[in-house]
Amino acid sequence: MKKNVGGIDRILRIILGLALIAWAALGGPIWAWVGVVPLATGLVRFCALYPLLSVNTCPKD
Repeated sequence: MKKNVGGIDRILRIILGLALIAWAALGGPIWAWVGVVPLATGLVRFCALYPLLSVNTCPKD
């Protein structure tokens, strides 16, 4: 898996994921557990949807 999530995109995914998980854990709606997805993609720096859309937010090496 080549990294395709970088910079601001990564930070926003992690923050959004943590916020949704916290909301779900504190009694929010069950769908808020979907926050696991942006958290995971932010941590591993790979989004499976990006290659299908020809998107890459990582800086060129």
